[in-house]
Amino acid sequence: MTKILTGGVGKVEVTEAIAKLGIDSLDVVASSDMDAAMKLRVGQADYYLGTCHTGAGASLGVLVGLMGSAACHTFGRSVPTEEKVAELLADGKKVFGFSMDQIDVIAPLMARAIAARG
Repeated sequence: MTKILTGGVGKVEVTEAIAKLGIDSLDVVASSDMDAAMKLRVGQADYYLGTCHTGAGASLGVLVGLMGSAACHTFGRSVPTEEKVAELLADGKKVFGFSMDQIDVIAPLMARAIAARG
């Protein structure tokens, strides 16, 4: 089971969007950024999806500070392709930020890409 933690101002919406997909191999839980960083660091979670109004700083601020920028990526207000998401996951990114107005598109895209990695 792959555990995804969600955070930021749209954490409930991201959790619901992923849960609606019904992907059995994913466990998605709303969290705080601080709790998520600690769980990621000790292997109690696999990924973090953070949201804010711009998808830039606030969605990942604490995570970048505690996990390091190499583990993090923000999409900002852009919508990535499936190929870009797969590339980022293959590169070891575990923490992703995006804007609230992209939740309906990016959350399912991320969930499917994460599930495909097994």
